[in-house]
Amino acid sequence: MNSPRVLDLFSCSGGAAMGYHRAGFTVDGCDIDDRPRYPFAYHHGDALQYVRSLITSGEIDRYTLIHASPPCQAGCTLTVGTNTARGWGRTHTQLIPALRELLEVSGLPYVIEQPNGRAPVRRDLALCGEMFGLDVLRHRTFELGGWTTTQPRHRRHRGRVRGWRHGTWHEGPYVAAYGSGGGKATITEMQHAMGITWTDVREELTEAIPPAYTHFIGHAFRTCRQAVIA
Repeated sequence: MNSPRVLDLFSCSGGAAMGYHRAGFTVDGCDIDDRPRYPFAYHHGDALQYVRSLITSGEIDRYTLIHASPPCQAGCTLTVGTNTARGWGRTHTQLIPALRELLEVSGLPYVIEQPNGRAPVRRDLALCGEMFGLDVLRHRTFELGGWTTTQPRHRRHRGRVRGWRHGTWHEGPYVAAYGSGGGKATITEMQHAMGITWTDVREELTEAIPPAYTHFIGHAFRTCRQAVIA
């Protein structure tokens, strides 16, 4: 029996992809930037154009699920909060409405992932690194299209994110896996905290989600589908 296949849009370096792989999926990625470290089959190009071409040609039918992690700058907490308040923000294109429309046209179940913030996604599922015993928090929201699963309990955080905040150093069990100053995590710390070893590019690590998240999602999806079939 062939394994289920997931199309990983806006794939970056493959944090999400690796989780689906570990949940038993075959993975194909697509990203507008060149991602030579992506660990699976990969299409270099615009994600919206690519999924549109797959729908038109009928090739979308080879997939079981679509995962999409579109750029978050138009709705993330930092952009709409601190940056805007200090006059640092700039205009960002919000891709989610056009993306969702294409995913609905595809007829396939889907997952849209975003950081916490004001992105126009449903909060069908929210995950945090503490749920999986990780040393990074990385809260993420997921919209689930065409399927659903149970929200796991958000465990109490063990302490603070380690680093400088407003001129004061704070100790804590979690690394700051974003940015590059103020006590932010080293590349090695981010790799260890998120379980991502195949890239050592800071930009890719700061944008990645831990594979544990999509391992959970992939397993939940397969369990849901098996229950429907049964």
